[in-house]
Order: sequence, then structure tokens, then C-alpha cells
Amino acid sequence: MKLARPTIGSVTLGLIVSAWIIIALNIVFWEKTAEAFGEHRTALMAFAIGIAALLTALTLSVSIKYATKPIYIAAIFSAAAAAWFMGKFGVIIDTDMIRNAAQTTPAEAGHLMTPAFFRHMIFYAVLPSLLIVIVRIRHRTFGAKVKWNLAVIMPLLLLAVVMALWQYPAIASTMRNNRIVIKTLNPISPIISAVKYVIRQGKDKNIVALPLDPDAKPGPLASHAGKPVVTIIVAGETARAQNFSLGGYERKTNPELEKRDVAYFRNTASCGTATEVSLPCMFSLLGHADYTHEAALAQENVLDVLSHAGVDVTWWENNTGDKAVAKRINMRNFSRENDPRYCVETECLDQDMVDALGPWLDTIKGNTTLVLHQLGSHGPAYYGRYSEEQRLFKPDCRTADFASCTKDEIVNAYDNTIVATDHMLAQVIDMLAARSDRLASSLIYMSDHGESLGESGLYLHGMPYMFAPDEQTHVPFIMWVSQSYSKIFGVTTECLSSQADEAFSQDNMFHTVLGMMGIDAADYNPALDVTAKCRQPTS
Repeated sequence: MKLARPTIGSVTLGLIVSAWIIIALNIVFWEKTAEAFGEHRTALMAFAIGIAALLTALTLSVSIKYATKPIYIAAIFSAAAAAWFMGKFGVIIDTDMIRNAAQTTPAEAGHLMTPAFFRHMIFYAVLPSLLIVIVRIRHRTFGAKVKWNLAVIMPLLLLAVVMALWQYPAIASTMRNNRIVIKTLNPISPIISAVKYVIRQGKDKNIVALPLDPDAKPGPLASHAGKPVVTIIVAGETARAQNFSLGGYERKTNPELEKRDVAYFRNTASCGTATEVSLPCMFSLLGHADYTHEAALAQENVLDVLSHAGVDVTWWENNTGDKAVAKRINMRNFSRENDPRYCVETECLDQDMVDALGPWLDTIKGNTTLVLHQLGSHGPAYYGRYSEEQRLFKPDCRTADFASCTKDEIVNAYDNTIVATDHMLAQVIDMLAARSDRLASSLIYMSDHGESLGESGLYLHGMPYMFAPDEQTHVPFIMWVSQSYSKIFGVTTECLSSQADEAFSQDNMFHTVLGMMGIDAADYNPALDVTAKCRQPTS
């Protein structure tokens, strides 16, 4: 005997779906709302009633025959996924975060798809969606449906307006000072961000990068160096300055670099809080104030300027991609090579690049710049970024599911990733120093952004910059020069270290790289070149 499917009215279903989204899938939103309004309970009540009325009205407005179920199910899945990541990691699902997600690798995405995530999605998305699929929706005729829906929607809209007008001054000032609140509203904010991303992706395809400094050339010091001038740029990943012992962290996370003659700049700010923004911004002329994704695509970067000047420029990739920075230069992708000695499902220890570096350095004939894009401290699977020998801090979190670890275990695992980066940089420096007789070499290390490790309930990174904590924007910045480089250019570690407490940012990278390589270019600004004060030949 075939069981009859339960029948439900379209308005009734809309009210139930709306209630589920408002109550179960907007916990973060309501927490931030309550925090923002503080003691203003009356304004909080008015705002909550108004938002609930607007969400309910919107839910009912998309109750269209044949489209109701797909729209409701899509909204529930979107809201459930966003609720998980906002609740567990404190991230905001804005356009940049959507772009990061779209460009992630299967291996990286796999670390976020934990059993706890799937349990959450089953309860908050799959089961409610199955109920929607099972029921038969009772739709009225078109005319009657419009009248009936409007009979519910219009009072809801009126209620929202009344609530807003009643407490307008308090609501307006609170929202103006706490803009992050509305960015957590499910599923409105994630859907709007996704739509913006799709629109921008369509526009991106038509953007052509305009040439930058096509007449750039080696300056007098580089032209008469007598040996190849070489700069290794290590683009770090997710390393925060707070956990570098070079900057005062109580744990010895930089045991090897502390024995090398390096300059460490303590007050360096990132351009963004996610690789998708910070990496291209780091190599761009635009700087943090003028940077946009579209503007960066429309203009060449410092690596292109080096190429115009005759420098051999190469990018080695061991992360989730170069974010269009290296599209016009030589590229080697280590994660795609997936060497089983270093890699697990295309995620490779940075040692893979280090072991390839020595033989590569021995082939250099002319002025050269190499970028090593690390996997570094990329979370949440910190435990996969370091070897057993670099596992100095225990017990460390051995899973990507932070709920299974204590905060101390998460920090231990993260600190071990910094130890791994320390070892990598020390090895690169030693390789360059060993070739000082034939190469005038230098090294620049700068992380793309930082990381939250539970401060204020936040984990990982990607917060909108204006709301981001210092842990996500304060990054380590290190420089080293060989003896032969110092002899030619006059730049010494002692001179660089004299600026250790000055405020720098990723805005300095473009000009510092040109300065390190001794390039004359129209867009070079010595005021933003960390080496400019130090550069004078000693022979």
C-alpha cells in the first residue's frame, strides 16, 4: 500500500523554513547582534523583530510553483554551510572568501570536510531538505496565491518598517559601528557574496594587464656587479608575527634563524587576510590603499618589471596557486608533481622545493629572481606541514578537526609549522652563502597574512580587513644578504636591522625587490624600499 504524502500549504511551509533559518542557522548573527546592541535591549528587540519579519517576507516571496523546493533547499544548504564555518572558525563569507573557496585545491578542501562538518550538514541541511522533498505543497491559483502571499508579506514589511522607525537612532548607530553584524546574516550575505563573485569572474576574463615599466633596466651597481645578482623571495603562508621568536615570542620557534645574520622587521602589516588578496597585493604597485582584485589584474607586477629589465624570473609553487601573479613568467608547480617523498595527495612539505634549490642555483648564469611560494603554516591541517624532526612542541593537534583538540594542542601544531619554516629559510640562506664566491645573493621572506588561534573565538583567517584582529594582519618579514652582495651594494644586515622597529607593510615589497636587484624603473619609489638607506657600494 502506497503511503500518501503529507500536504502542506505554501505559506505554511514558507513560515516553517523561515523559522528554521532564523532560529537554527543564524546563531552567529544573533550572538553578534546581541553583542553589538549591548544594554540597548529595546533597540535589540526592535531590530530582531524587523530582521525576522524581513527574512520571513523574503522567504514567502520566492514561494513560486515548481521553484519553491529548489530555492528553499538551496537556501538551507547555503545557510547551514555558512553557519558551520562562521560558528567554528569565526570567518565571514564575503566575496574574497568565496573566491578563496572557488580556487582551493581538493586536498585543502578535504581538510575542512571533517566528520563533524558532515554531521552538522546532515542535521541542519539534509534532514530538513528531505522533509521539504517529501511533502506535497498545496499551491493556490496564481491570482489567489499573489493575494494570499501579499496578505502575509505586506504586514511583515510594515512591521519591519515600524520597528526600524521606532528605534531608528539606536539601530542606525549600532549597525554603523558594527558593520560585521550584517555580514553574518544567513543566507543573505553568503548568497550576495556568491552572486558578486560570479559577476566579477565574468568581468575578469576581459581584463588585460597593461605593461608596467617596460623600459626598466639594471642600474649601475647591478650592471657592473661582476657576478649574477640573485634574490630569493619566499612568499610565506599563514605565518603570524606573534609566533616568531625573532620578534620576542617566548617559545624558540626560530632556533636556526637566530644563529644566522638576518634582519627581522617586527612591525609589518599584510595587505589582506587571505592569500587571494595578500599574495597579488604583495607583488603589486598598487598598495593596500588602492588595491582591488580587478585593478591588480589590469596591471603588471614587480616580477614583470624585473623581466622587462632582463632578469630571469621564476616562480616555484607549493600552495594553492599563484593567484595570477606569475602568469607571465616561468613556473614550476611542485604540488602538481606530487613527489611521493614529500607529498600526500598533492600537499607537499616545503622541503621539496629546498631540495631542488641547490642544483638550480648551480645553473644560474645571469641576474635572477626566484619566488618560493610556501605551503608554510596553512591550516587547519597544521600537522601535515612539518616533519617528525620538527615536531618540537607536543602534544600537537594531529587532525584538521579543531573540535577534537585542545587550544594548547592547536598552538603546538601551529608553532611546529613555524619551526619548519625556520628550517627551510636557514637552509636557503646556507645554500646562498655557500655560493657567495660566484653569486651576489639575498633573501626576502614575508608571509601573506597571519592566523587566528582561538583569540576571541576566532580560528584560521579571512576576516574582512577592517574587522580583522592583529593576529591575521601582523606578519613576519625577514631579510638576509650575502657578503658578496653587501660588498657590491653596500647593504648590510646591521644597517637593515637598524630599521627593525619601523612600520612596514606589503606595500614595501614592490620597491624593495627592485632595490635589491638594482633595477632602475620609473615606478620605483626609494621611500618604500627598505634597502634604500643602506645601499652604497663599499668597493
